[in-house]
Amino acid sequence: MKQERVPKPEWLKISIGSNERYAATKRIVESHCLHTICSSGRCPNLGECWGRGTATFLIGGNVCTRSCKFCNTSTGKPFPLDADEPRHVAESVSLMKLSHAVITSVDRDDLPDLGAAHWVRTIQEVRRLNPETTLEVLIPDFQGRMELVDQVIGAAPEVISHNMETVKRISPLVRSAARYETSLAVIRHIAESGVTAKSGIMVGLGETPDEVEELMDDLHGAGCGILTIGQYLQPTRRHYPVAEYVTPAQFAAYKELGLRKGFMQVESAPLVRSSYHAEKQMLRNK
Repeated sequence: MKQERVPKPEWLKISIGSNERYAATKRIVESHCLHTICSSGRCPNLGECWGRGTATFLIGGNVCTRSCKFCNTSTGKPFPLDADEPRHVAESVSLMKLSHAVITSVDRDDLPDLGAAHWVRTIQEVRRLNPETTLEVLIPDFQGRMELVDQVIGAAPEVISHNMETVKRISPLVRSAARYETSLAVIRHIAESGVTAKSGIMVGLGETPDEVEELMDDLHGAGCGILTIGQYLQPTRRHYPVAEYVTPAQFAAYKELGLRKGFMQVESAPLVRSSYHAEKQMLRNK
């Protein structure tokens, strides 16, 4: 039986728009042969963020070794790492005059170190060319190999994020290789190192408010300081279907609940994504 699509509500209808800053950001990204999760992930905030001159850089190429049912990033056999990518990212951060930069990556389970050394080189290069720029990195789980997580921690970004993506019950339904407990262990390891730990989830996959609260408790217990909550949007008909469009009132309730539980910061709204307004989060936590 074919599942009917849930109609998208008015509060999720956005205007892409563009301005001179958007055009400049697009030009910098394309001229440096960069990938961004903004475009690879079909982020609904691309127009707003690029219009402010911000972008989340995607390193390790644009082909992921995993095939999660919620993600629009291409999956398959990746190309070899681009040795010039760390420099290109650093130069772009400089050209954009970013005070805060966000970097993420595809999963590179094909590499012996799962891409950890490439992460370190990228962070170091951004630091070398942009010593005043603060850094947030959104890392994969590195298959739970904490010695690889330690390499990223050792490069000293201000914030290290790893997304739980969804509640415990739904995690195995939509994540192709990552495991709930492994992700939680990665976040705990980051927090115990003294670095600000951050995580993000999607809602609208069929979870209940009680399950979201349970996830909050797990994250807060692991030492996570910053939490983002946004609406899941089905990238294509091949991906996991939207179960519901969570109301703005429910997002507000999740934010209030998270703050009551002790998170330093909670960003919760339909269009919130992991790096949405990350630069403002950094300013608040200084």
